[in-house]
Amino acid sequence: MEEQGELRRSYEQQEKNVQDKSRKQHLLNKKKYEPCPRWKNLGLMSPCGKAEERKSRNSSGMEMSSEIRKKKQGSGAKSKMKAEFSLSSLPGRLSSSQKIKTPARAMESSSESSSQSEEEEEQSERRLESNTDLPPEYWQIQKLVKYLKGGDQTATVLTLCAMLDFNLMQETCQLAIRDVGGLEVLINLLDTDEVKCKIGSLKILRKISHNVQIRQTIVDMGGLQSIVKILDSPVKDLKALAAETIASVARFRRARRTVRLYGGIKKLVNLLHCVTNLASLTANQQKDVEVARCGALALWSCSKCTKNKEAIRKAGGIPLLGRLLKSPHENMLVPVVGTLQECASQESYRIAIQTEGMVKDLVKNLNSDNEELQMHCANAIFKCAEDEQTRDLVRKYKGLQPLVSLLAKVNNKQLLAAATGAIWKCSISVDNVAEFQEYKVLESLVELLTDQPEDVLVNVVGALGEFAQIPASKTIIRQCGGIKPLVNLLSGTNPELLVNVTKTVGACATDQDNMAIIDQLDGVRLVWSLLKNPSADVQSSAAWALCPCIENAKDAGEMVRSLVGGLELIVNLLKSTNDEVLASVCAAIAKIAKDKENLAVLTDHGVVPLLAKLTNTTDDKLRQHLAEAIGHCCMWGSNRASFGEAGAVAPLVRYLKSKDATVHQSTAMALYQLSKDPSNCITMHEKGVVKPLIHIMGSNDKTLQEAAAGCVRNIRLLAVANRKAILFY
Repeated sequence: MEEQGELRRSYEQQEKNVQDKSRKQHLLNKKKYEPCPRWKNLGLMSPCGKAEERKSRNSSGMEMSSEIRKKKQGSGAKSKMKAEFSLSSLPGRLSSSQKIKTPARAMESSSESSSQSEEEEEQSERRLESNTDLPPEYWQIQKLVKYLKGGDQTATVLTLCAMLDFNLMQETCQLAIRDVGGLEVLINLLDTDEVKCKIGSLKILRKISHNVQIRQTIVDMGGLQSIVKILDSPVKDLKALAAETIASVARFRRARRTVRLYGGIKKLVNLLHCVTNLASLTANQQKDVEVARCGALALWSCSKCTKNKEAIRKAGGIPLLGRLLKSPHENMLVPVVGTLQECASQESYRIAIQTEGMVKDLVKNLNSDNEELQMHCANAIFKCAEDEQTRDLVRKYKGLQPLVSLLAKVNNKQLLAAATGAIWKCSISVDNVAEFQEYKVLESLVELLTDQPEDVLVNVVGALGEFAQIPASKTIIRQCGGIKPLVNLLSGTNPELLVNVTKTVGACATDQDNMAIIDQLDGVRLVWSLLKNPSADVQSSAAWALCPCIENAKDAGEMVRSLVGGLELIVNLLKSTNDEVLASVCAAIAKIAKDKENLAVLTDHGVVPLLAKLTNTTDDKLRQHLAEAIGHCCMWGSNRASFGEAGAVAPLVRYLKSKDATVHQSTAMALYQLSKDPSNCITMHEKGVVKPLIHIMGSNDKTLQEAAAGCVRNIRLLAVANRKAILFY
């Protein structure tokens, strides 16, 4: 008890010191204030009381505030105000001079845990020590919030106007409103019937909600529900402010979910209804356009949630966004295109963007002087160009050249990332690549391989990988010095970047001159090391890249043998559960097994039973490369008989029923090699392999014909030999 008494006395002494300092600061800053010009516009020039009355209101504290609440409840305010919400539970802690009386329910909850209350007292004391360094605006705003709590309608409007004179984008001003419980009052004002009070409150909430903590507090206090209700108001200014406030608050998942659950998405979509002719507008129509712009801003923030994207589509937002996309005003286009590029990650939106004719408008806005608008348009094309039809439309509407011109904006990394992403996806079409080459885009892309953020590098390397599918592009990449920076990127850690780099290096390795540079830079070793990467996509991409590297290397067998532990590593990947990894590894093993010494090492590491275990797959891509690997692995020792003993022959016969011609070719070659073992021939004959092989012998592919005919011949020779043996006995 003595220690608690000492703490209480020290606490009261500190409180007194702070009050004295704030009183002195007030006297120093005291000057004659004149009415704000905004008050004249509101028609509220009447004085709100004498100085003595204002002073008495300040000293009366919460008793006066409670009386005003009762008056507001009687004059049309909400029936049960949120004043019962304990201000002591707000994230911002009140100093002792700013504490207000809490209801009995809150006092009961605070007295439940003594340790919790002691912790709050320690925090408030530390806050008091730091309050001495706060600027005067902090204290001035807190005084205004007190007037806001205890004033009538006129005083409330004047106080809101006075608060708007401060720079509410500063964190000090934002926290001052929160710390004294101003957020509760501002949210309560949204439930009144006074339009001016709502407008003033929304203008303040719109600005201070840029603070992360305040956004979360608004949602915690249920303020977002009140803002969503205002969207149904007939007052256009209120709807616009409410939508803009939602755009600021709904920047985290819980807020976006709240907007959807309380019907906010449909209400925001309804705000998009606007005049048809956006070029010439009357004063009243301009308000409609502003409401639509604010609605698009709110939808932009909400569209970062997958369920909200679907809710926007169901509410009919796509055609409305498409109509607003034709607006000549950039402030309207930015949120509209921003919403579209967020939603374009879903296939339904990409199809709608095609059918609604939005691709033409997106291409048109690429020529805008607004870099933010250009970035969002390029991002929308980047996502929509996954579809071939969209890629053709971009070329049809002359959108490739503007995309190339955006590569010169090297200082704007976000715009550069969007432009390179759009070029990457558009270059998937061969016709687009041919047109891109006319603008010498390859030279520009190679220059961006160094000193760029990873999101830019991912797109640049992805585009180079698509260009490298054309033989002429491989030569240009080498002549521009692009091989070395590509190999250097193989030592990175970003999985998405590594997938694109390995694909591009593999495509370049099909050229003998490029492969010589890759081998000289030790690129094959770097690609092989990526087989250890935990990402399955990186593993499969690296294995695919190894195939052309091994095939086009000057001495492939010696190069592979020089990689210590490399063969064991690639054999162990046959235990993967990912079909893409298995297919790529089988393709690489087929290339490696062409060297007898390497095939012997693979056999020692147990490649035969692992390949045989995979033969029951139904994936045609894996079937093709698995059969090819089995065919090449039969060339060593007793591997043919081992495959038969492991049960690999019968499943291979079923591969001939596939509709994929490449599967037939690799399977026929594997069966031909396996048929050199008599036991395998018996198994093939029992499974009915002769009839489909005879049918395949009529193919136009000579390699396939020879393999099928050779297999049938071996089966026939075994049957003749058995018949002669029977006659002999």
